[in-house]
Amino acid sequence: MAMQEPRYAGSGSGLGSLYDQIGGAGTVEKLVEAFYPRVYRHPELRPLFPDGVEPIKAKQQLFLTQFTGGPALYTDKYGFGNMKLMHERFEITPQRADAWLTCMREAMDDIGLGGHARTLLYQLLDKAAHRFVNADDSSHRQ
Repeated sequence: MAMQEPRYAGSGSGLGSLYDQIGGAGTVEKLVEAFYPRVYRHPELRPLFPDGVEPIKAKQQLFLTQFTGGPALYTDKYGFGNMKLMHERFEITPQRADAWLTCMREAMDDIGLGGHARTLLYQLLDKAAHRFVNADDSSHRQ
Protein backbone atom coordinates (compact mmCIF):
# COMPACT_ATOMS: atom_id res chain seq x y z
CA MET A 1 0.00 0.00 0.00
CA ALA A 2 1.55 3.27 -1.09
CA MET A 3 1.36 6.39 1.01
CA GLN A 4 -1.60 8.49 0.00
CA GLU A 5 -2.67 12.02 0.76
CA PRO A 6 -5.01 11.89 3.75
CA ARG A 7 -8.70 12.38 3.30
CA TYR A 8 -10.36 14.35 6.04
CA ALA A 9 -13.34 16.50 6.73
CA GLY A 10 -12.78 19.96 5.37
CA SER A 11 -10.64 19.01 2.39
CA GLY A 12 -13.33 20.21 0.01
CA SER A 13 -14.49 23.10 2.15
CA GLY A 14 -12.18 25.74 0.75
CA LEU A 15 -10.05 25.70 3.91
CA GLY A 16 -7.06 24.30 2.05
CA SER A 17 -5.09 21.23 2.97
CA LEU A 18 -4.61 20.18 6.55
CA TYR A 19 -0.98 21.20 6.02
CA ASP A 20 -2.13 24.75 5.31
CA GLN A 21 -4.63 24.69 8.16
CA ILE A 22 -2.01 23.77 10.76
CA GLY A 23 0.39 26.45 9.53
CA GLY A 24 2.56 24.70 6.95
CA ALA A 25 6.29 24.00 7.14
CA GLY A 26 6.93 26.08 10.24
CA THR A 27 4.34 24.23 12.29
CA VAL A 28 5.47 20.81 11.08
CA GLU A 29 9.06 21.66 12.04
CA LYS A 30 8.02 22.92 15.48
CA LEU A 31 5.88 19.84 16.04
CA VAL A 32 8.70 17.45 15.17
CA GLU A 33 11.13 19.38 17.38
CA ALA A 34 8.70 19.31 20.32
CA PHE A 35 7.73 15.67 19.75
CA TYR A 36 10.96 13.70 19.48
CA PRO A 37 12.59 14.73 22.76
CA ARG A 38 9.43 13.45 24.47
CA VAL A 39 9.57 10.20 22.52
CA TYR A 40 13.21 9.66 23.44
CA ARG A 41 12.54 10.31 27.14
CA HIS A 42 9.53 8.01 27.25
CA PRO A 43 10.43 4.64 28.86
CA GLU A 44 8.14 2.70 26.50
CA LEU A 45 9.43 4.37 23.34
CA ARG A 46 13.11 4.97 23.95
CA PRO A 47 14.07 1.31 23.27
CA LEU A 48 12.76 1.75 19.73
CA PHE A 49 15.43 4.40 19.11
CA PRO A 50 18.76 2.90 20.24
CA ASP A 51 20.67 5.38 18.07
CA GLY A 52 18.69 8.38 19.30
CA VAL A 53 15.99 10.34 17.51
CA GLU A 54 18.11 12.66 15.38
CA PRO A 55 18.23 10.29 12.37
CA ILE A 56 14.45 10.01 12.24
CA LYS A 57 13.49 13.67 12.81
CA ALA A 58 14.19 14.87 9.27
CA LYS A 59 12.38 11.88 7.80
CA GLN A 60 9.37 12.48 10.05
CA GLN A 61 9.26 16.13 9.01
CA LEU A 62 9.11 15.10 5.35
CA PHE A 63 6.49 12.48 6.12
CA LEU A 64 4.23 14.77 8.18
CA THR A 65 4.44 17.42 5.48
CA GLN A 66 3.15 14.99 2.89
CA PHE A 67 0.78 13.18 5.27
CA THR A 68 -1.06 16.43 5.95
CA GLY A 69 -1.43 17.29 2.28
CA GLY A 70 1.67 19.43 1.81
CA PRO A 71 4.35 18.91 -0.83
CA ALA A 72 5.27 15.29 -1.57
CA LEU A 73 8.66 15.65 0.09
CA TYR A 74 8.76 12.15 1.54
CA THR A 75 8.07 10.29 -1.69
CA ASP A 76 10.30 12.69 -3.63
CA LYS A 77 13.21 11.62 -1.45
CA TYR A 78 12.38 8.03 -0.47
CA GLY A 79 9.80 6.88 -3.02
CA PHE A 80 6.53 5.20 -2.21
CA GLY A 81 6.58 2.77 0.62
CA ASN A 82 4.35 0.60 2.69
CA MET A 83 4.55 2.35 6.04
CA LYS A 84 3.08 -0.60 7.93
CA LEU A 85 5.70 -2.91 6.46
CA MET A 86 8.46 -0.39 7.26
CA HIS A 87 7.44 -0.50 10.93
CA GLU A 88 7.20 -4.30 11.17
CA ARG A 89 10.76 -4.63 12.48
CA PHE A 90 9.75 -2.71 15.60
CA GLU A 91 7.69 -4.23 18.40
CA ILE A 92 4.72 -1.88 18.44
CA THR A 93 2.20 -2.70 21.13
CA PRO A 94 -1.08 -0.92 21.87
CA GLN A 95 0.68 0.57 24.92
CA ARG A 96 3.47 1.94 22.73
CA ALA A 97 1.00 3.33 20.20
CA ASP A 98 -0.80 5.12 23.03
CA ALA A 99 2.51 6.41 24.44
CA TRP A 100 3.45 7.74 20.99
CA LEU A 101 0.09 9.51 20.77
CA THR A 102 0.52 10.98 24.25
CA CYS A 103 3.87 12.42 23.20
CA MET A 104 2.25 13.86 20.07
CA ARG A 105 -0.62 15.38 22.04
CA GLU A 106 1.85 16.98 24.46
CA ALA A 107 3.94 18.30 21.56
CA MET A 108 0.80 19.83 20.03
CA ASP A 109 0.11 21.48 23.38
CA ASP A 110 3.69 22.78 23.54
CA ILE A 111 3.51 24.52 20.19
CA GLY A 112 -0.02 25.81 20.70
CA LEU A 113 -1.61 23.79 17.92
CA GLY A 114 -5.34 23.89 18.51
CA GLY A 115 -8.73 24.02 16.94
CA HIS A 116 -10.27 21.90 14.25
CA ALA A 117 -6.97 21.35 12.42
CA ARG A 118 -5.43 19.85 15.56
CA THR A 119 -8.41 17.54 15.98
CA LEU A 120 -8.15 16.37 12.37
CA LEU A 121 -4.41 15.80 12.59
CA TYR A 122 -4.71 13.90 15.84
CA GLN A 123 -7.46 11.68 14.42
CA LEU A 124 -5.29 10.81 11.42
CA LEU A 125 -2.28 10.07 13.61
CA ASP A 126 -4.40 7.98 15.99
CA LYS A 127 -5.53 5.78 13.11
CA ALA A 128 -1.97 5.49 11.80
CA ALA A 129 -0.45 4.66 15.19
CA HIS A 130 -2.92 1.86 15.85
CA ARG A 131 -2.58 0.52 12.31
CA PHE A 132 1.12 -0.18 13.05
CA VAL A 133 0.44 -2.27 16.17
CA ASN A 134 2.03 -5.67 15.60
CA ALA A 135 2.43 -7.15 19.11
CA ASP A 136 0.35 -7.61 22.23
CA ASP A 137 1.15 -5.67 25.37
CA SER A 138 1.67 -9.03 27.10
CA SER A 139 4.52 -9.89 24.72
CA HIS A 140 6.29 -6.59 25.36
CA ARG A 141 9.47 -6.73 27.41
CA GLN A 142 11.22 -3.60 28.62
